[in-house]
Amino acid sequence: MSRIGKQPVVVPAGVEVAIQAAQIAVKGALGSLELPLNPLVKVVNNNGSLSFTAANDSREADAMSGTMRQLVNNMVQGVSKGFEKKLNLIGVGYKAAAQGSKLNLTVGYSHPVDIQMPAGIKVETPTATEIVIKGADRQRVGQIASEVRAVRPPEPYKGKGIRYSDEKVVIKETKKK
Repeated sequence: MSRIGKQPVVVPAGVEVAIQAAQIAVKGALGSLELPLNPLVKVVNNNGSLSFTAANDSREADAMSGTMRQLVNNMVQGVSKGFEKKLNLIGVGYKAAAQGSKLNLTVGYSHPVDIQMPAGIKVETPTATEIVIKGADRQRVGQIASEVRAVRPPEPYKGKGIRYSDEKVVIKETKKK
């Protein structure tokens, strides 16, 4: 069995977990998330800790037990604490502004770029060159951050563009004569 799959998921106070035949639902202060259950994995709730075991001895069931455990752990973390991604804008005149559920980017194009945030995702701009994307679903927060970064990815010669706050951009040397 996978090492991650052996560890139980501890459900903190204020988080409810409902296990049905076809799906598992997690509800907390920051929202509710659902995940379809895989028939290769058995989920057992033992007084606030969820344990995941493989339904049979196949490699697929063993791998899915660890995967399901981590997905449910991310759901529990998401509805209790939430997830966030920080992006920085590097470049002269580059700026971002959050207007409700819309992100307005001015990143060197002839027009401003508007990105509509889906339900459950919040966007903030503490300064004109910082973007913070928050939400309960880890996958969706990462996907939206990736889509925002794709508007103007960092270029390798000056480093201008939108980058994650912890991203290191390797600057290339210019051509010599």
